[in-house]
Amino acid sequence: MSPPEILTFGCRLNAYESEIIRNHTQAAGIDDLVIVNTCAVTAEAERQARQAIRRARRSKPDAKIVVTGCAAQINPEQYGAMDEVDIVLGNEEKLRAESWSALENGEPEIRVNDIMSITETANHLISGFDDRARAFVQIQQGCDHRCTFCIIPFGRGPSRSTAVGEIVRQVRSLVENGYKEVVLTGVDLTDYGKDLPGHPSLGNLCRRLLMQVPDLPRLRLSSLDPVEIDDDLFGLIETEARLLPYFHLSLQAGDDMVLKRMKRRHNREDAIKVCDRIRATRPDATFGADLIAGFPTETDEMFENTLAIIDECDLTHLHVFPYSERGDTPAAKMPAVPKQIRRERAARLRAAGEVRLSALLKTRIGKTASVLIEKDNMGRCEQFLQVRLNQDVETGTIVNCQISGTDKSQLDATIV
Repeated sequence: MSPPEILTFGCRLNAYESEIIRNHTQAAGIDDLVIVNTCAVTAEAERQARQAIRRARRSKPDAKIVVTGCAAQINPEQYGAMDEVDIVLGNEEKLRAESWSALENGEPEIRVNDIMSITETANHLISGFDDRARAFVQIQQGCDHRCTFCIIPFGRGPSRSTAVGEIVRQVRSLVENGYKEVVLTGVDLTDYGKDLPGHPSLGNLCRRLLMQVPDLPRLRLSSLDPVEIDDDLFGLIETEARLLPYFHLSLQAGDDMVLKRMKRRHNREDAIKVCDRIRATRPDATFGADLIAGFPTETDEMFENTLAIIDECDLTHLHVFPYSERGDTPAAKMPAVPKQIRRERAARLRAAGEVRLSALLKTRIGKTASVLIEKDNMGRCEQFLQVRLNQDVETGTIVNCQISGTDKSQLDATIV
């Protein structure tokens, strides 16, 4: 008998939810189980999940295979029809303890409800994360917006937030268990609080969290919609050192016409102004972004605008995706850019990001940094730059170091 194996694809929210699943399966005493927590953001993500399912069956022929996550929520019949799959659980079902304790009860193979009917986010207290130095805390779930390329709202349901008090309790528990960095995560993070009494904003939550958990050394935010950052959060960025100066923006494109056709809430000028405003009050800030290459109707000129915004915003951490058609989305019906061009444009975006990252790393040589060690004497500094220490350091500790060099993708450092 062997403990359950969890294969996690996609976003940080999935990583958080995999820990909830791990806790439920341990409490239920389940063995010989492979759980595939899927992502549906691109066709490639789904292809990788199906490949992992087949590989899992070959390596563990006697194990029960459970498929869950966004791809399973959106296309449960497709995964249920795979010979390798025993059970399909929806995104809501996977978070319920009874779903895992009932696996041996001969219930239906596909257990996926209507995600759009969910109106609340259940609270799940996690005491720790497997093999991770930092902890993720889900503060928001779902999305009320309908970007023309995105199918995720149909996998996650409507936007709903976790109460401030519950978030504070979870973060306090994680700090008591030794975690020194917490990442607040959600599907549409800047939509936080709009469904709660009093409508607390993301900035208001962060302020109250840092005040009520004074022993938390480091707080990070996951992906932000640039036009939705509230004034309270801008104020914290300026004054609160524990709110770390790395900001990942959900840009998707840098051309106004493409952004309009994507049905995004910002234009390119909004993105540039946000970066300038943050950098003016927090000069040590660094920025990342999600970018889609080859969105339908994207011309060479439109693409050049997206390429240019990497320099204009000084983006150093890029998540680049060649556009991937998602069924039942408006963008899938728009005139397509050839796939080869999508791949070429994606490669150019990644290369431009690598140039910006390399330039940033060089500016850090000779400076000091505070590094959270993740494993093998590697960690991340405040700006989310990867740092390699020249001596053994215990995982999960924060050390002050001096940067001695760089190899274009990470920094080398000595503890001071």
